[in-house]
Amino acid sequence: MLQKQTQHLFWRAGFGAPLSTIKEAKHHSAKRIFKRLLKDSESFSPIEVVKPPDTTDTFSKSKDKTDLTRLKEKQLEIEKQRKEDQTRLNIAWIEKMSSGKEVLREKMAFYWHGHLVSRSQDAYYSQSYVNTLRKYALGKFGDLLLAVSKEPSMLQFLNNRQNRKKSPNENFARELMELFTLGRGNYTEKDIKQVARAFTGWDFDTNGQFVFKEKQHDDGDKTIFGKTGNFKGEDVISMILEKKETAVFVTEKIYRQLVNEDTANPWHTEKILKLAERFYESGYEISLLLQHIFTSDWFFDARNIGSHIKSPIELLVGMKRTMQIHFDDPEAPLLIERLLGQILLYPPNVAGWPGGKNWIDSSSLLFRMQLPSLIFTDRQPEISAKSDGDINTEYQTRKRGFSGESDWQKLAPYFAGKKTNLLEEMTNYLLQAMPDESIMKEIESRVKAGPQADAMKKTTMYLWMLPEYQLC
Repeated sequence: MLQKQTQHLFWRAGFGAPLSTIKEAKHHSAKRIFKRLLKDSESFSPIEVVKPPDTTDTFSKSKDKTDLTRLKEKQLEIEKQRKEDQTRLNIAWIEKMSSGKEVLREKMAFYWHGHLVSRSQDAYYSQSYVNTLRKYALGKFGDLLLAVSKEPSMLQFLNNRQNRKKSPNENFARELMELFTLGRGNYTEKDIKQVARAFTGWDFDTNGQFVFKEKQHDDGDKTIFGKTGNFKGEDVISMILEKKETAVFVTEKIYRQLVNEDTANPWHTEKILKLAERFYESGYEISLLLQHIFTSDWFFDARNIGSHIKSPIELLVGMKRTMQIHFDDPEAPLLIERLLGQILLYPPNVAGWPGGKNWIDSSSLLFRMQLPSLIFTDRQPEISAKSDGDINTEYQTRKRGFSGESDWQKLAPYFAGKKTNLLEEMTNYLLQAMPDESIMKEIESRVKAGPQADAMKKTTMYLWMLPEYQLC
C-alpha cells in the first residue's frame, strides 16, 4: 500500500504508529496489517490502579454521625482520595493507548466509551466500567451491551438503582434504546415503560458487584415490540438485538467515527447498509465488522483520508504514540484534556462527546496550534481552563508545565539522512492532509541550520502547529 494509506489504517484503527512500523507495514496488504493488529489485541489485562472499596470502615458504616468534626474530616479524606484515584485511572488508560501493542482494543474501547456512555464519581466503579469496555471491545456487541448494562457506574448514572416494581424509573430504558441500540423512531413510549419494568431489581452491592433484587423486580407480563411475556432485562437485550435497526444504528455510528462523518451521502449510505447486514448476520461480531471496514478498497478512497478531525484524546495519544513524546510532568495530559474539552472518563452527558467539527472553535483551535510550542519550549498557554465542578478541577486549572521531549537521536535513523529530504519525509508521515506550498517553504526556511536531531524537533513542532495536523 501507499504510505498515506497505511497511515490512514493505523490512525483509524488506532492512534497512529511510529514511522518504523509504517515503513514495515506498507509492504503488506490491508488484510495482513489488520490481522496483525487483531492478533496483537487478543490479550486483555485489566487496569488495576484503584483499590476496591473498604467495606471494613466502621465509621462510614456507623449510623452515629454526632461527631461532626470527624465526619467532615472523613468526607474531605474521601473526596481527596477520589480525585487522586480518578487522576491515576485517567493517566493509566492514556498510557495503555499510547504505548501498548493492543492498540486496536484500546481504540475500540475508547470508541465504546463515547457510545455506551457512563460516568461515575467513584473511581473504582469507573475502573470497572473501563475494564469492561476494554475486555469486550472486539467481541460480540451483545456481550458488551449486557456487561456494561450491569456495571455499577451505568446502574448509578442512569438511575436504575431507583428502578423498582412499585416506582419504575425509565431513564436507563430510554437511553438503552435511543442512544445505545435502536435510535429514535424505532420504539414507542409504551415500549420504554415496559422495558423499564423488565429492568426493575437490577442493582449492585457495597463491593460494586451486580445483584438482582428479586423482590424489587416486576415479574408481571410485559408487552415489548409487540411481544408479550414475563420478560427480564436480559430478554429485552436479546429482543433489541433481534431488530435489524440495531445493527444499522450501531454500524452507522462506528462508520461515522472510523470512516467518514458524511453518512447522509448516498455513497456512504450504501456502504453502511451492506456492513450492517453483515454485522447482523454475524451475530454482531465487532472484530468482523472492523475487518470488513479496514480491508475494503473503499476505506482507502481519497474522500476518507484526512477527513476526520482528531478528538482531543486522539490528538494527545497520537502525539505520544507517533513521536514517543514523554511529558516532564506525567499529569500534564489532564490539563491538556481539559483545555481541549475532552476529559477521559468524564463525558458531558449520556449522549457522549458530539465530535467532528464540534471539536474546533476559536479557543480550542488556538490551543491545539499552541500546544506543540508549549511542549517543546515550556511556554504557558494563553487560555485557561474553566472550572465546571467535575473531577480534579482544582488540579487541572492550576498552571503547570507542558514541556515534553522525545529521543530524537533514536528516531533519526528512520528518517532521511539528508536535510533536503527530511522535511518532505516528515510531512508525508505527520500530515494526512497537505498544506499550501508557501507554508512548506516557510517551514523549510526555519529549519535550515543545525544537527538533524534539532531539525527533526523543529520540523515536528511546526508541522504539528498547522491546521492540517488536526486531521487524520
